[in-house]
Amino acid sequence: MKKYLYPYRYRLAVLWSMVLLNIVSGLAIPPLVGRAIDGPIHDGDMAGLVAIVGVIAVLGAADALLQLARRYFQTTTAMAIEKDIRGALYEHLQVLHTGFHDRWQTGQLLARVTSDLGMIRRFFAGGLVFAITSIGMILIIMGQLLFIEWRLALIVAASAVPLFLIGRKFFREYLPAARSEQDQSGEVSSAAEEAALGIRAIKALGRGPLMAARFEKEAAELRSRSIFKSLIASRSWSGYDAIATSAVGAVLVFGSTMVAGGTLSVGDLTAFIMLQLALLWPIEATGWVMAHGNEAMTAADRVYEVFDTEPAIKDRPNARAVERSEVRGELVFEGVRFAFEDDSREILRGVDLRVEPGETVAIAGKTGSGKTTLVSLPSRLHDPTGGRILLDGTDIRDLRLENLRSVVTTAFEEATLFSMSVRENLALGRPDADERDLEEAVRVAQAEFVYDLPYGLDTRIGEQGLSLSGGQRQRLALARAVVVRPAVLVLDDPLSALDVHTEELVERALAQVLRGTTALVVVHRPSTVALADKVALLHEGRIAAFGAHSELMASSPEYVDVLSAEPEEVAA
Repeated sequence: MKKYLYPYRYRLAVLWSMVLLNIVSGLAIPPLVGRAIDGPIHDGDMAGLVAIVGVIAVLGAADALLQLARRYFQTTTAMAIEKDIRGALYEHLQVLHTGFHDRWQTGQLLARVTSDLGMIRRFFAGGLVFAITSIGMILIIMGQLLFIEWRLALIVAASAVPLFLIGRKFFREYLPAARSEQDQSGEVSSAAEEAALGIRAIKALGRGPLMAARFEKEAAELRSRSIFKSLIASRSWSGYDAIATSAVGAVLVFGSTMVAGGTLSVGDLTAFIMLQLALLWPIEATGWVMAHGNEAMTAADRVYEVFDTEPAIKDRPNARAVERSEVRGELVFEGVRFAFEDDSREILRGVDLRVEPGETVAIAGKTGSGKTTLVSLPSRLHDPTGGRILLDGTDIRDLRLENLRSVVTTAFEEATLFSMSVRENLALGRPDADERDLEEAVRVAQAEFVYDLPYGLDTRIGEQGLSLSGGQRQRLALARAVVVRPAVLVLDDPLSALDVHTEELVERALAQVLRGTTALVVVHRPSTVALADKVALLHEGRIAAFGAHSELMASSPEYVDVLSAEPEEVAA
């Protein structure tokens, strides 16, 4: 956290200075009250009393103004720190490879970006300031108490022993309880997020009550854990309050005895009691500070679980930039192997494939043959676990990721659209695209339906584009890929949701676009093969056959078998 605090070091210095002045101005009043009792009030000196009251009024006003300024500083500074951490966390999530996001529940990540960072911000805005204030007040008050009457001060100091024992037990119990509650909060977020995204399937299957019961179960568990955590805090806070109040009673009894014996003045006893009462707040606040401190520690641990995850796919130290104009588009797979990190089985077992510049190669194969995995490698959504991929003779891992993904673009079968306008979705991969670029991409993808939307290209589509049909979403995703004008275009069966007539129109337009563009196209039905110059048959993790469609139909029974299979048998 140090690097996020450093830019605000001067504001924090001003904040701590105001905290110190707050403490001093507030704690200067009790001794003045004691002096007024033993002096002007005892002697009947009204002029002296007015002077002391005037000083007390000035100190009170200063304390109030400092409180106002301090709260503004602590709130704005904490929010600025939270914004910086949230921005850094989001940026880090963007560079983590897709395997990380496949393993983590979205709700757990959302909880870290929202509620966990909120806890950290609240600690900086309140808990940390209260902690510093409490420590400062305790030290200053104890110094004043020792100066007024050291014997009574020892009674107050003795109460620190049971307070320490309660605090130690609190730390031991509260931290795991807070972590458990925050983890369960992530589970509730995941359940809500999954239900929201899958609302159509839930309604279609009539499983609303089942999903509601699942959510209620997670919410009930969160409630149970929250209550358990609150009981730990309440038990500790009540213990603090009881011990602090008992100490006040003991001081009042012994102090009254000393006043009666003439060893302590009424004014000093009054000042002592006022200071001790002022000590109640920092003692009681200690429980609150410890609770928030524990929650902030737990939240920070959860956030740093993400920060501490190193990107598995990142730029090499000497990676170089590459521009679209420099790329011819020759794509070569050399002995490419791949296995997911949590599975020892290899999906790709030594793929050798050469795609010439401007050539379109279709990838065919049965379910589980690794087609989607293979076409995810050129843009480095995954990295091979063996072998290498060359773009114009250069290992793609020696190219900067940002540049690589601007020259190698992928359109997936599952079209992902964002809650923004059609125009923004289309220009996502190329923000500088002009109106002609967008119109051409829309024409190629047969997505002219966008002009019939209420505001045309400026129409805002809903989350995940669910306000559109599956075919419409797929055509928009294809248009988005075309807008980029990449050197290498990867199409992972982007036409699967289209009817036969629309598919034919899209294929004709795509055939023109693909001239001069190197393309890898995953095919699941014979009609899509028409886009390709050559076809690669992927079988058991290797290229089993490669050539023109007519050649493979004549020479490869496996290829014929794949193309003659039912669509549901070959979907990947």
